[in-house]
Parts: sequence; C-alpha cells; structure tokens
Amino acid sequence: MMENNNKQDKLAVLWTSADREVALKMVFMYTCNSKLKGWWEDITLIVWGPSSKLLSVDTELQEYIKKAQGIGVKVQACKLCSDMYGVTEKLEALDIEVIYMGEPLTHYLKNGWSVITF
Repeated sequence: MMENNNKQDKLAVLWTSADREVALKMVFMYTCNSKLKGWWEDITLIVWGPSSKLLSVDTELQEYIKKAQGIGVKVQACKLCSDMYGVTEKLEALDIEVIYMGEPLTHYLKNGWSVITF
C-alpha cells in the first residue's frame, strides 16, 4: 500500500473527452479507485466541454457519476459548456454542481492541487 504524507492531498480530474472508453477505462477507474484506496483525500471531478454532452445522454456513465458521488468525489461541471450543449438541466438533475469553471480551475492550479486531464 502506498503511504501518503502529502499535505496538499487534493486532486482535480479534468474530464474533457467525448470518448466513452476514456471515461470508462481511465476517468472513473482512476477517480473512484483513488478515493476508495485513499490515494487522495479530496477529489473533484470536473466535467468540461464534450464530456458534458456525452454524460447527458449516457446512462452507464451517469451511474458511474452516482457511484463517485456516493464515495465522496465532488463533481462539478462547466456551466458555459453545458449551456452551449443545452445539457445544464440534465447535469443538475444528476446532482452535479454546474458553475462557471474558469475561476475554480485557476484556484485549483494556483493552490497546490494536482490536476490531471483526460
């Protein structure tokens, strides 16, 4: 087991891909395992760009969102992107915090969060 002594134990997962295989085989696998296995204490999954459209129509991915939220992963989505795709209400119905993400992402980047992008 990996020992974690990092005081900045925060991870933002920036999910931008419309490729569902990336979502299934990378985004959700790493994000959920990171939380379940304690690799990171605070994890935020950010749905941005084409991923918001994919998530709005893919019920299997919606189930993964619910699982991630159920284990303590915070999920946010870019409001500008979801508005452009016309899916804001669908994402909000999944209990996703839909907000303008430019400032929050900048905060994560400038305040010691590790950020990975898929």
